[in-house]
Amino acid sequence: MNDIAKTPSTVPSEAELIRRARELIPMLRDKAASVEQNRMVSAETIATFVQAGFFKILQPKRFGGWEMNPAVFYKVLMELGRGCCSSAWNMMILGIHNWEFGSMPEQAGLDVWGDNDATIIASSYPPFGKVEEVEGGYQISGTWKTSSGCNHGQWAFLGGLRRDAKGQVIDRLSMLVPSSAWVIEDDWHVFGLAGTGSKSLVIKEAFVPYHRAHSLIDYKQSERGDMYLYPFNQVFFGSVSAVIVGMAQGGVDEYIAQMSVRTDTTGGNPAALSPYVKDRLGNAVNRVRTARARLLQMMAETTEYVERRELVPTHDRVHHMLDIARVGRECEEAVMLLFKATSARGIYLSNPLQRILRDVIAAANHITQNADDTAGMLGGYLLGQPLPPMVFEL
Repeated sequence: MNDIAKTPSTVPSEAELIRRARELIPMLRDKAASVEQNRMVSAETIATFVQAGFFKILQPKRFGGWEMNPAVFYKVLMELGRGCCSSAWNMMILGIHNWEFGSMPEQAGLDVWGDNDATIIASSYPPFGKVEEVEGGYQISGTWKTSSGCNHGQWAFLGGLRRDAKGQVIDRLSMLVPSSAWVIEDDWHVFGLAGTGSKSLVIKEAFVPYHRAHSLIDYKQSERGDMYLYPFNQVFFGSVSAVIVGMAQGGVDEYIAQMSVRTDTTGGNPAALSPYVKDRLGNAVNRVRTARARLLQMMAETTEYVERRELVPTHDRVHHMLDIARVGRECEEAVMLLFKATSARGIYLSNPLQRILRDVIAAANHITQNADDTAGMLGGYLLGQPLPPMVFEL
């Protein structure tokens, strides 16, 4: 293998990584309001995540990473989300990309990490731009929207459609381009997850060699390591759900903190004595815990396959897609339950719970959380109907 500058490190345990994430919650919580106001996560916070080793969790060992189970990454996100939704979202998006290199040609990793194994990769997976297949690769141009944390990325994975000579779509691609190829368009003005800095990347023209592109759909056996045998959709979509679980748990934390000291405005009784306050908390916690348990159970089931070096069967994958997509709705319901109990106090911008609610609603609007179409897809599949193209197979 070519020489690569690796950062020497001892691989920490899952428990240690979770502890590191948990210890960052107070700092993230203190910065959450300013992150939203600045409409991006600070370089200092990203550096803290790098120092904690979170970017190494999914990074292949041959490039200086720890090549751990994606479930470890999920659990870290579930902690970070409790502190600052936007910061945790950036860690999720920027960190998940390191997993992709586990199934790409080695040269792609060398291009990115050959000089620095801490280089960060951004993304915009929707196929917004134009893709033309040329000799040796692809010529791309266009505007790719919602690239979360793009200010921190030196490279980016961009989505695109591969077409045949007749113009018919034959694959969905993820294509790796350096930051020198794009200009950032600051168009991220939104009501939720405002601090993620999910701006647009504008590319006039860029060439992507074949070794820097891979299919998002073509799930097949290969010689890649066990931790990279999971389907892309499961790992990426599930990471979105994991961070949403963390956000909702942050809402639970905030609600408990407020209701533990609050008194009602009529008799001056402790709010915590109200059956209404207690009932909403219990039901919200149940929704969040159910979502968390379902994600981790999904990972446990699929890990049994990949550790035997088997592909995850389509039957399981269709079920898992809905397991993942339901998380956004359930966590949104959980935080809304809590918010409605805060009455007028909850609507002040100084109340962190309203920001958490807005962030969870925005996160639940992510395409990975489309529980309606996903439920119909599973139902149709179980009734013998064909699966839609470009989701599970080419």
